[in-house]
Amino acid sequence: MNENSAPKLVLYQRDDCHLCDLALALLAQVRAPEFESVFIDGDAALEARYGERVPVLRDEAGGMELDWPFDAVVAQRWLHHL
Repeated sequence: MNENSAPKLVLYQRDDCHLCDLALALLAQVRAPEFESVFIDGDAALEARYGERVPVLRDEAGGMELDWPFDAVVAQRWLHHL
């Protein structure tokens, strides 16, 4: 994969979210590629889309989303298919 085809990953999350903290630790554990953290709090459109689903890891280029709960095996498999 060259630099131009690298996925742009975004982790949608909330402030003070225990599940989001778990997802961050798990993504570090599996050595996920660099991703942007977007906090949905206060954004009506993001709240409507992700409110009950956070944390959600999204590949912006391909539109694929990985909803919580996920474990290391699932995350690695998902990242491998990007």
